[in-house]
This record gives sequence, C-alpha cells and structure tokens, in this order.
Amino acid sequence: MTTRRRFLGIAAAAAGLALLPGGLRAAGVPVRTWRGVALGADSVLQLAHPDPAEADRLIALCLEEVARLERVFSLYRTDSALVRLNRDGVLDAPPADLVRLLSEAVAFSRRTDGAFDPTVQPLWQLYAGHFARPGADPAGPPEAVLRAARNLVDHRKLRVEPGRVAFAARGMAVTLNGIAQGYVTDRVSERLRAEGMTDVLVDLGEIRALGHHPSGRPWSVGLADPLMDGRNAGTLEIEDRAVATSGGYGTPFDPAGRFTHLFDPATGGCAREWLAVTVLAPDATTADALSTALSVAPEARAAVLLDRFPGTAARLTRRDGSVLALRA
Repeated sequence: MTTRRRFLGIAAAAAGLALLPGGLRAAGVPVRTWRGVALGADSVLQLAHPDPAEADRLIALCLEEVARLERVFSLYRTDSALVRLNRDGVLDAPPADLVRLLSEAVAFSRRTDGAFDPTVQPLWQLYAGHFARPGADPAGPPEAVLRAARNLVDHRKLRVEPGRVAFAARGMAVTLNGIAQGYVTDRVSERLRAEGMTDVLVDLGEIRALGHHPSGRPWSVGLADPLMDGRNAGTLEIEDRAVATSGGYGTPFDPAGRFTHLFDPATGGCAREWLAVTVLAPDATTADALSTALSVAPEARAAVLLDRFPGTAARLTRRDGSVLALRA
C-alpha cells in the first residue's frame, strides 16, 4: 500500500547538486528531520515515514554508517585508517572498506589511463601549503618543487592486499576525496535497502536514487550553475541512478581561483579544461570517480573515457558556460 512506503532524502552541503525544493513533503507523508555534520559538511537528513519511531531508527542507522566510514577514510581525523597509512607508508590489517575502496580506486585509475589517481595527495599538500604562506607567488609553486611532488603521484606504486596496504616510495600519500563520498553514499543506500526501503534518495555530496519519489514521479535533482551562486542550471530526473558533480570552483587555493583541488595527475597542474562536470551512473562510486577523471580530460578524450563505463552519461560545462552532453 502507498501509505506503507518509506522514503529518505539525505541532503548534504554539496557543490553542484541539490534535492529540489518541495522534496518529501509534497507526498503528504510525515517527515522527520535531523540537522548536523556528516562527512565534514553541514547536513540535513529527512525521512518520510508513517512511523516516527522507525524513522528515527533509520536516521540513526544512516548516521552510524557515515561515522563508521569516516573513521576509515577521513583525512582530518588523526585516528583514521587513511591518515595512519599516509603517515607510516604502510598499514597492516587494514579495514575491509579501505581495501575495497582503494582497490576500486586503482581500478578506476587503470580504466581512465591515470586521469583518476588517488595518490595525488602530495599535490594537495603542496598547493595548500604554498598558498597558505603570506606573500605566496600567485603563479604557484616553483617548478622544481612541483616536479618533486608530481613524481610521488602514481597509482601503480600503491600496493593493495587484503592484509596490507603500502606505498612503493617514501613520501607518497592517498586521498579518497574524489571517490569516498560516492562510496559512502552507496553504502548508506545499501543499508537502507536491506531495511526494506525501496524508494530512497541519498545525498551525501553525491546523490543516489533508489526507486522513485513518494508522488510516483522520478526524483528531481537540481544542477547548480557554476557561473552564478544560487542559480539553477538545469534539472535531472532520476530513478535507480546516481549523480555526481566535480568543479574546481568549490575549493580554490588562491584568491583568483586559478588553482583548485582538482589535479591533472599527468602534469601535476590543476584542472582547467572544464568549469564543472556532472556524471550519471548506475552507482555513486562510479559517478564520483568518473566526474573527477573527466575534469582533466580534453573534449575528445572525455568521450573515449565515458564509453568505457556502460550506463553512464555526462554533462560537461566549458569555461565560457556552454555545455557538452555525452552519453555512453
């Protein structure tokens, strides 16, 4: 019966995507709301469910899963598995989720010819440190220093085994910021599906939809305009799909916004090919990683890479605001 359906919308602070206004309340189902911090961002969890106590239990389950995975993937918690790996260069008996996601990250690196590479953390450290200094050269880090950091970037030197993860070179480090939000979104979605929820929208920086909106229509996801804050550049209607957007405009290192957190692993420079890249895929992990990879791909190369991932599509916004739409 329609009244027994359970619907979830988790809305986190994210660049490029948002659950459109009207959301869950449009179905007339009672909504429970939680506000706090998830994955380092101000977040809102909304659950439409006829039983408030069950809604609260499911929200707690979501928060528990996010907290568990943050203890594995966070770059900001000194006790996380990822921080310990980067600090020591090796991690014995790593958590299963770290092995799984690092294995997937390496696989994405291979399938994108290195356009996606989880070992770009030395570049992040270099640029963040350079521009944090007073009077930093606006042209960026010195060439010799950049070259040294670039030499530490190579997914082929990341050894991932069930009982051990290690780097082949001293000074290497991993970031999962280009894939972990999608992975966490998938894990939360799976937990909720295991609880019997068939119509779910999970937004934890990347979005995954299971089933449809309470009204029976597809879920509506708004695309933020990268050229103007607060303006909507379009709408996606999705069912049983995931969406992720990557855009350097969200995290600039310098006041001019020329240097951002999206790096080209091949050169060590910052991605400047596209203003924003949105990818639709069967799962959020793929959407997240592929949007990161396409951010450094020239137009012709982007189409080639997308073709390697069945069931995907992309919307790439050029620097002048024009849009290239690609479907695999």
